[in-house]
Amino acid sequence: MILAVGLCTVDLVQRVDSLPAPGEKVQSTSVSLAAGGPATNAAITMALLGAQVRLVTALGSHPLADLARRDVEAYGVEVVDVLPERAEPPAVSAVSVRRSDGERTVVSHNAAGVGVSAWFNMSDVDTVLLDGHHPELALNAAREAVGPVVLDAGSWKPVFPDLLPHVDVCACSSAFRDPVDCPVVTWTNGPDPVRWQAGADTGEVGVEQVRAVDTLGAGDVWHGALALGVDRLGRVPTGADMPALIAYANQVAGVRVRYEGADWRHELR
Repeated sequence: MILAVGLCTVDLVQRVDSLPAPGEKVQSTSVSLAAGGPATNAAITMALLGAQVRLVTALGSHPLADLARRDVEAYGVEVVDVLPERAEPPAVSAVSVRRSDGERTVVSHNAAGVGVSAWFNMSDVDTVLLDGHHPELALNAAREAVGPVVLDAGSWKPVFPDLLPHVDVCACSSAFRDPVDCPVVTWTNGPDPVRWQAGADTGEVGVEQVRAVDTLGAGDVWHGALALGVDRLGRVPTGADMPALIAYANQVAGVRVRYEGADWRHELR
């Protein structure tokens, strides 16, 4: 069992010929509504690739929360909602995707103002993936984990100083500038090679160049594939493991960017 802990949003995605300038109105060519968020996209990715996955998040009873829950569960992910009675709507992301190259803009409230701490079952969990958006949930999972802990560190979050001592694999984006003291660290940088460090070993793995039509959630998909690779190893990776793990994550993320919206999910099935 892989446990994913973090954010679940409702993504309202509109594809446009050009991203709007301030004060400008543009006509979209398509509209979609689906569950999103770092931990959620990663959980769906892992489930589509054959893993048994549990997502721990905060949704509530709002109709939009039901939409997100049904969407995630449709891919075989077990959803544990730690705030089932919450009446407010879940986090909603307003996304515009430029058709020519898949570049996007995202406006989201994320988990701001949603404080939650809860106990959840980890007796059958082998690997943990965290995105840090629900800090107390992340800390609880990291402290109780008996197997590898993977952190999606796409951007700095206040909980990281407390969380990082419990992390085995820290997956950073190029925007992550702070020093990272973890057994294994990776740095993604869009289409550029992925750098990695495992103890004294370092290296980089190239990224296949593909025509991107939608980059939304590509990093989340990459993190999900990496966490699944770690889970299949059954231990913290060594330097000898990293090139193959990263190549696999690159391959899966490459599928995501070649498809519009949620169509990548069908390709992985």
